[in-house]
Amino acid sequence: MGKTRNARRAQAALEAVVETVDGGLAQLIPDRDRARAWTLLIDGAPQSHVDLDDPAYLSFEYQRRFGHVVDLAAPPGRPIQAVHLGGGALTLARYVAATRPRSTQQVVERDGPLVQLVRRELPLAPNARIRVRSIDAREGIGKIPDGWADLVVVDVFSGARTPAHLTSTEFLDEVRRALRPGGLYAANLADGPPLAHLRGQIATAAARFAELALLADPAVLRGKRFGNAVLVAGDLPLPLAELTRRAASDPHPGRVEHGRALIDFTGGAVPVSDADAIASPAPPASVFR
Repeated sequence: MGKTRNARRAQAALEAVVETVDGGLAQLIPDRDRARAWTLLIDGAPQSHVDLDDPAYLSFEYQRRFGHVVDLAAPPGRPIQAVHLGGGALTLARYVAATRPRSTQQVVERDGPLVQLVRRELPLAPNARIRVRSIDAREGIGKIPDGWADLVVVDVFSGARTPAHLTSTEFLDEVRRALRPGGLYAANLADGPPLAHLRGQIATAAARFAELALLADPAVLRGKRFGNAVLVAGDLPLPLAELTRRAASDPHPGRVEHGRALIDFTGGAVPVSDADAIASPAPPASVFR
């Protein structure tokens, strides 16, 4: 058994694809447990996991939470129009294409060399209606027609930090403009104790959207460790009961906060504007060990 495991590791090392992209050193590492699955790392930080044989499979905890939002954004199987700010290996766009055929999607990924690497090594399905633009995320959302999107997903990191200009009320004004009435906004927020960034982002979203929910590991919400939380927002009531059920049944169970409890969680944090926005905090080195 030990020899077999070592042989698999040696084979994986031989098959890894390593290239320099705009964001740093990109590595595509084969998944030893899934025949055509890969993990994308940038400068050692895991960014995406893709299974070419099963694009509906979501490995990362926060991507599974995004998957729940996709599943509940419209009746099962109905095509949607989605915008993804931040592409990585296009994991979530592949998920939408697999679970909601005939969906139309726009992905904004600034790192052009990364897009080329992913397209070459992890090609999209021929029938996937996914357009990728290599421009800045804020510029990209500005090019989306008014009321076009059923769903806007924000998962942008530069050096493992969300850029400041994607954290403000002015940025959310652009997101709201691009959303159709009843559309959903979902964002990956990374933070650790004392959770100042997370609290500020909830306050910022509350200044622009009527309904909010936060999906996260309870340990992250308690400020016990650095981690990811998925913020969901819209102007109509959210499917809270089903979000809660799905988050609780995940391999790594999560909690859903909403309503007064979520506003109280902000602890008096104020909305962030362009004038005072800063990038999200860098994760401690121990996160990726």
